[in-house]
Order: sequence, then C-alpha cells, then structure tokens
Amino acid sequence: MAEAEAVRLKEEGNRHFQRQDYKAAAKSYSQALKLTKDKALLATLYRNRAACGLKTESYVQAASDASRAIDINSSDIKALYRRCQALEHLEKLDQAFKDVQRCATLEPRNQNFQETLRRLNTSIQEKLRVQFSTDSRVQKMFEILLDENSEADKLEKAANNLIVLGREEAGAERIFQNNGVALLLQLMDTKRPELVLAAVRTLSGMCSGHRARATAILHVVRIDRICSLMAVENEEMSLAVCNLLQAIIDSLAGEDKREHRGKEEALVLDTKKDLKQITSHLLDMLVSKKVSGQGRDQALNLLNKNVPRKDLSIHDNSRTIYVVDNGLRKILKVVGQVPDLPSCLPLTDNTRMLASILINKLYDDLRCDPERDHFRKICEEYITGTFDPQDMDKNVIAIQIVSGILQGPFDLGNQLLGLKGVMEMMVALCGSEREADQLVAVEALIYASTKLSRATFIITNGVSLLKEIYKTTKNEKIKIRTLVGLCKLGSAGGTDYGLRQFAEGSTEKLAKQCRKWLCNASIDTRTRRWAVEGLAYLTLDADVKDDFVQDIPALQAMFELAKTSDKTILYSVATTLVNCTNSYDVKEVIPELVQLAKFSKQHVPEEHPKDKKDFIDMRVKRLLKAGIISALVCMVKADSAILTDQTKELLARVFLALCDNPKDRGTIVAQGGGKALIPLALEGTDVGKVKAAHALAKIAAVSNPDIAFPGERVYEVVRPLVRLLDTQRDGIQNYEALLGLTNLSGRSDKLRQKIFKERALPDIENYMFENHDQLRQAATECMCNMVLNKEVQERFLADGNDRLKLVVLLCGEDDDKVQNAAAGALAMLTAAHKKLCLKMTQVTTQWLEILQRLCLHDQLSVQHRGLVIAYNLLAADAELAKKLVESELLEILTVVGKQEPNEKRAAVIQTARECLIKCMDYGFIKPVS
Repeated sequence: MAEAEAVRLKEEGNRHFQRQDYKAAAKSYSQALKLTKDKALLATLYRNRAACGLKTESYVQAASDASRAIDINSSDIKALYRRCQALEHLEKLDQAFKDVQRCATLEPRNQNFQETLRRLNTSIQEKLRVQFSTDSRVQKMFEILLDENSEADKLEKAANNLIVLGREEAGAERIFQNNGVALLLQLMDTKRPELVLAAVRTLSGMCSGHRARATAILHVVRIDRICSLMAVENEEMSLAVCNLLQAIIDSLAGEDKREHRGKEEALVLDTKKDLKQITSHLLDMLVSKKVSGQGRDQALNLLNKNVPRKDLSIHDNSRTIYVVDNGLRKILKVVGQVPDLPSCLPLTDNTRMLASILINKLYDDLRCDPERDHFRKICEEYITGTFDPQDMDKNVIAIQIVSGILQGPFDLGNQLLGLKGVMEMMVALCGSEREADQLVAVEALIYASTKLSRATFIITNGVSLLKEIYKTTKNEKIKIRTLVGLCKLGSAGGTDYGLRQFAEGSTEKLAKQCRKWLCNASIDTRTRRWAVEGLAYLTLDADVKDDFVQDIPALQAMFELAKTSDKTILYSVATTLVNCTNSYDVKEVIPELVQLAKFSKQHVPEEHPKDKKDFIDMRVKRLLKAGIISALVCMVKADSAILTDQTKELLARVFLALCDNPKDRGTIVAQGGGKALIPLALEGTDVGKVKAAHALAKIAAVSNPDIAFPGERVYEVVRPLVRLLDTQRDGIQNYEALLGLTNLSGRSDKLRQKIFKERALPDIENYMFENHDQLRQAATECMCNMVLNKEVQERFLADGNDRLKLVVLLCGEDDDKVQNAAAGALAMLTAAHKKLCLKMTQVTTQWLEILQRLCLHDQLSVQHRGLVIAYNLLAADAELAKKLVESELLEILTVVGKQEPNEKRAAVIQTARECLIKCMDYGFIKPVS
C-alpha cells in the first residue's frame, strides 16, 4: 500500500511540475520520499526534487538532493547534471566542472554537456585570473580586515597576506595606487593591536627600497603619528614601528632600488628636510614623559644606527653636529635619570646604557678639536647647571650624568671628573643617609676608577669609605655595587701577578661573594648584573677565573642572564669570558728587555702559573660543558645598539679560543656557533672581524659546510676567509683560511664561483710560491679544487701567464702532498682542454722528466694522477702521442701495465693499459700474440 501511494504521489508531483507549480511538485515528492524504501524510486524522487530546487532557485537544496540521488546511483546522469547546475549557481565552479566532465564521459555526443564544459572552463580561468590578480587580493584583504564581524582566523590570514604583499614590489605598488595607505590608516584607527601591527608591517614593506613611496607615506601617515605609536608600552608594537622608521630612513638616505625611466628620471627628491624632521622627533621622544621605556629605547636605537657616520672617510658629519647642537642636552637628561627619584622618566634596564653608547658614538664622530671642545662645554654647562647646594636630588642627577658619560667616551668622562666639586660630591654622596644617593655615588666611583692612576688615588682615599658602606648597609643593591667597586680596585693591576692592589686571598673572597649573588635567583636581574660586572674585573686574576669555571651553577647563572632582555650585561659577560679563556692580547716578553728592566730595578710583569696553556685548555673544556655556545649565540643575536663593535670583538676572541682544539669544533657547530660567527666576521672592529674570520676558518677546515653553515649562509663565509689571505695576517691564519677554502671549493661549483668572484685566485697563486711547505701545500690543494671551475680554466688557457708552468713545476717537488695536489690539478686541466696538453709541453723543458717521475712515483695516488696526465696527452694529439711513445714513457707504461692487478693498484694498472691501448689505436705499437 505504501509503495503504491509513493508512486501515486510521484506522478502527482510530475503533473504539478508540468504545470510549473514547482512548490506543489516538491511537496508531493517529499511526501513520497517518506513512504518508500525502493532505491530506484528514491533516486528518481530526489532527482525530481532537485529539479524543483533549480526552478525555485533553492540551489543548496537542489545540490543536496542531487547528491543523494548520486549516492544511490553514481551513474545517474540527470542527477549529475542537475548538481552541476546547482553548484555553478553557488559559485563552486571547480566542483561543477567535475560533475559535467563525468556527464560528458558518459554521453560524449551530448552537445549540451560539451557546451557547459567549455563555458565552465572559461569561467574557472577567468575566476582564477581575477582571484589571483593583485588588485582583487588587496581589495579582499581590506574588506576582511575592516569588517568588524570577520572571524579571528580569517583576520589573521588576511593580515599576514597583506604584510607579504607589501614586501613584493608589484604588491606594494598596487596597494599604494589603490588608495591602500588611506585604508591602512583606517586599520591603525581601529586601535586593535593585531590590525595596527599588520598595517605598520605592511607600510614597512612598502617603504623598503623606494624613496618616492617612502616620502609619500611619511607625509600621509605623519612623523608625529609614527612616533606616538612607537611610544606605546607594547614591545612588539614599538619594535615594528621602529622597523618602519628604519625602512623610511634607509629609503630616504640610501639609493633607490628602482630603475627610473622616462619622466621619472627628472624627479629629484630632496630628503634632507624629512630626515632632519625624523631626527628632531626622535630627540623629542627622549625627554617626553608620555613615551614608554620601550619607545625611548627604540628612539635611541634609531639615533645610534643612523646619526653617526658608518664610514669615517666620509667628510660630512652634519647629522652628528645637528644632534649635538639640538639634542645633546636631551640625551644627557636620559643618562642622568635616577630610577629611585620621583621625577624619573619611564625607562628599561637598557635605556641609560643606550644613551651612553649614543654619546660615545657622537663624540667619536666629531672631526676636529673645536667640535670636541664644543661637545665638552655643553656637557660641562649641563652638569654644573644641574648642581644645586639646596637640592640633593639635582646633585645626584649630576653625578649620574658623569657616571653615564664615563660609560661612553671615557676621555671626556675623565675631563668632567676634574670639574670642581665632582669627586668631592661623589665622596659626600657615599656618606649620605639616603640609599639612592649611595647607589649612584658607588656606581660613579666604579666607573671613575678605570685607569690605574685614578684607581690608586681612590684606593688611598675611598677604599675605607667603600668598606664602611659595605659593612653598614643592609640594602643588597648597594652592597653588591660596593663590592664591585672593591673588585675593580682590586684588579687595577690587570693580569700582572706581581702588581696586586690588595692582600693575598682578598680577590678570591670578593669573587666568592660575587658568585654567591650571581646564583641567588631571588635578587633582581639588574642587581645580579653587578655580580657579573665584579667578576669581569676579578677574573683577570688566574686563581679567580680557575675557581669560577669550576663553579658550574655560577657559570650557568651568568649564561642565563646573558639571554635575558637586559642587554647591558653583554659587555660584562663577554669580558669575563675573554678573561677566562685568556683570549686577550698579551705582549710578547723579550728576555733581553726583562734582564735590562731587572738591572735598572724596573717592575717586570709576572705570569701567573694558572695562566699557562694546560690550565687554559681545561677552562675551555669546562666552559663548553657548561653551555657557553648557546649563550654566545644568543648574545650575537641581540638586535640592539648595546651590542657594540667592542663587544662583538670580545665575543669573536672567545669563539676563537673555543675553536682552538679541533675536537671541540663539532660541538661548537652542533650548537649553532658556525652560524653565529658569520655576522661577527662581517661587522665590527678590524681586530674583531679578523678573529671571527680565523674562527670560521678553523671550523670550515674540518667541518661539513652543509652542516656548519646551512643554506645560503655558506656563501657568506667565503669573503671573511678570503680576507685572511693577506700578507699582513700571520701564517697560521693564512694556512687555516686556505684549508677552509679548500673544503668549501670541494663542495660545489657555485662555491668555487663565489671564491673566484671574491678575487681569491691571485692570493692562492701567491701562496703556491711560498717557501713555507705547509702554506704551499694548502694553496696547491685549494687550486686543485678550483681548477674544476670553467673561469679558472680560462685563466690557465690565457696567454702571457705562468700559471700552468707553476703547476707543472710543483709536480716535480719533493713534497709528496704538494706533488699529489699539483698532479691532481694538472690531470683535471689536461682532461678539460686539449690546448692545455700542448701548452704543457711548451712551458718548461722539464715537463717530460716530471711526467715520467709522476708515473713511477711510490705513492699510488700520485702515480695514478701522473698516468691520467699521460693518457690526456696521448689522447690530445697524434704528434704529441708519437713524441711520448718515442720517449722512455712507453717503457714505463708497459712495465706498469703488465703488473698483476690487485685491489690497491687496480686503478693505476687500468690507466696504464688504457694509455697502451690509445698507442695501439694510433698504430704506434702492436699487440704481441
């Protein structure tokens, strides 16, 4: 009964459909679906109801019904086509295309299907073109970002896509042309941090390398708005805005990356006014109470990076002069901030140090004495103007300024210490009842006692005062600083064992207390930093450094501090590690001068027994075991002006000391030391770059370059190594650089090409002439790898040089290793070019004798290479082959070729036989039956 009723309702539905009453038809089909279980009828009913859905434009329902019909019968061509039509209306063209493709496969001659197939294919192509066109992408991203109802994941994806698009030249230009800057400003107005960040980062990408666009964006967004964004408390936001400003400054001050054509060539942008405006706003940020500590740090970082000249050979230092005239007082105000005073500006742990570094860089950038005198007068006037007998807070600030300058340009700081009342005020503040005053005074005394002469003065006048403060104060912050002051005075004799300022054992006691504070996690980071500062002075004493490296918890505590956000600790940690590894420069002691000094009763520096090599090696082992490499890697990555060139040099010295033992280099590579050395070898002081390059050479000589310097980093290693091939560098640096280049040149032709482009070839050739056996050997081995490069081969082919002659003559050397490398180079050159085979016979009259010696060599590798050269000459030219056959070489080849083959000699015998076969091919010899 139910099945019959279902069939009746289906027929009723069909009639409604024919009368175009689609809703009634759909109702009849729905009722029938409830009554039947017959699969064929179910498929028909779903298919028919799908047709009703298409007519009523209920496309989702139509697609669903058609799918149910297809689930029952996958070859239901009507259901497939109806689902295709529904999906096309739903803009799901790729799915619709698959359905009609199936229909066309089932009925290839159906013109309707073929036409739909063509139409959908065209629509899909157009949709893809529109979808992936930049304009559409930009528009879609902004629509999502500016829609308050957008889902979080869509928002994040759109923001990231917009940032990526802004970094592409085409994308940045389309954003700019399509009113994108105004839309980005709307994003910034939303005040939602993630959207503001996306807008700032997109603008950074748009400004990079495009002066005109950077200028326009600067004027539209406005420098005051950019600076107010950088002034926020949010560290991520502040850093992103700092990067935006850096991109703008780079584009305005540097070269435009674009190639200008047509009318654009006439466009000249005067950027000096904009750059001055940026500098002025950054200086204003330094003294504004509305600016967060993070914002102040970023402003100082930008000034540090962009104001002083990067190259002192450039005459123009007008930016520095502008900052000195208009901003030095503002920088001094930051340096003079005392955190415990109510008037203090918002600061971070790094702010005052960044300001000191800026003062130092500005002072170093001055070109003449009048400019330096002007700088000093501004400082003197500011300090003397701050002193006030009636206001102790002002006096504390004045001493804090002197303390800050002593951390910067030390010569200037020393001059300021000579100002009337400065030293007296320091001593007076030490005796103050206020702990804040004592804190500032003790720090100032520490920085003032850097020179031995001044330290000696303070020892006689201030040690008793420091000891009194140390005994009486209950404030740990003051106690630790007082201790550092005593540490510094105790180490005033440096590494000289005979010039100790304090009694025997006193420095060890001070160091023990420093280590105790260092390990105390309950003390704040800023205070524990002073414990490292104390150790930086005390570890000049060999007993102290030996005890310190045995105290693993103290070492690890120092390494953890080096990884924190407080970057003011970097220099102290680096200095301590330099002392522990003895990687500082030591003057060579000339025995005759020592005798002369003793005779004239002059002081002679003494070496501590624990500063000998065995003790140093043991300390290096312990430092590696404690995890020094991860700390150094983290320190190198510090993106801050506090990582000065001097600090980089210290880190390079430590790395070099750690790389000394080849067995330790694997550990250094495994923990990322190889990658960390590259920036140290490219930037910093000349000494630092050489030390880092030498450490790189040590690693490159024995490590797999793919592991030590993964990816594209390996190409950055080449330049530092090539720079070590300088006659001003010592022999060990030359030798290890050659070993490193040999290893690199054996990896790929791309690396050989990089070495060639760095103009290393002439240097390598020079060392092939060296009298020193190891240098000559290393250079020849490097050349053996380099001759695989086509451009190097062309140098050998060129007329008017003795390159080939040198290689041939080196094949005749007595040194087996030099012979082996030279023979390898000659074998590859003669295999690559027939012309070089003929040229070889012309460069020296000794060529045949040298070749015969190679073919008779005791060392199989050398003999094999000699036989390969012989084969290359035989194969190159019949006349040359005849000449060789007529010489004693034929007899040598016959003797070697007739030997009984064994595993070791197989390659040698096979090559000799190939030479004989080549002679038979020419008809010069005949086989004996």
